Amino acid sequence: MPVDLAAPLLAWYATAARELPWRAPGFGAWGVLVSEFMLQQTPVARVIPRLAEWLTAWPAPTDLAAAPPADAVRRWANLGYPRRALWLHRAAVEIRDRHDGVVPRDVDALLALTGIGDYTARAVAVFAYGDRHPVVDTNTRRVIARAVGGRAQPGPPSRRYLDAMDALLPSDDAEAAVFNAAMMELGALVCTARSPSCDACPIAHTCVWRAAGYPDTGDGGRRQARYEGSDRQARGAVLRALREAPGHEVPIDVAASDWPDALQRDRAIDSLVADGLAEAVDGMLRLPR
Repeated sequence: MPVDLAAPLLAWYATAARELPWRAPGFGAWGVLVSEFMLQQTPVARVIPRLAEWLTAWPAPTDLAAAPPADAVRRWANLGYPRRALWLHRAAVEIRDRHDGVVPRDVDALLALTGIGDYTARAVAVFAYGDRHPVVDTNTRRVIARAVGGRAQPGPPSRRYLDAMDALLPSDDAEAAVFNAAMMELGALVCTARSPSCDACPIAHTCVWRAAGYPDTGDGGRRQARYEGSDRQARGAVLRALREAPGHEVPIDVAASDWPDALQRDRAIDSLVADGLAEAVDGMLRLPR
């Protein structure tokens, strides 16, 4: 029988939760979906202003579907991993064509949309529609690993975390939705990867890792590759040049021509074209149309 984390965690969340736009009552399934795309590997502070801009420009999936993909890439700006902008545009087209412009509620239907995996599909079903499903992100996995498994860090995403979270969920749909959010919030604010604030943790008294004396279980996560001078940064420089150019196109030899490594710049251009984030036509490089 799994330990009951719900009561202390729900009480903590009621007073400690951040006020975030996607948590506002009536925010809507489309807004939740857009926010989840943007929050993948991007800090909350960078997402909030971009989310407001997107939902002002495209308040419904049909609005984004009617816009050219270049507009989505341009408005993505500094969120990083810009393929997400194209995936979100394709998902909007699919929602328009398959679901009459309404974000589906069913997890399998959500999973069939471009760019949507287990986490995002369940997040939309739970946070937009109030259904009872386990929602597991990196923060949730870390809380489960420590509080339930006695591990210092979580392993990679797997079905076992969904099963573990499902076993912890309250039976009531509304409480289960809040519990999902509370687990994520605890991992983001208190049970952090490098400096957990155990004295402020509402479930410290039941945490298996704490009771064991915080053992180093040898499961530290992989460090992200350095961004400065990377191919990712070169791709970003090329995309920025296209976003800022009149008509969002420039001669290929002009795009990010001040990049210090010409071979890396050319490699970045080739990869952007291969990913569909740019088009090379008659010696010009442009955002997709």
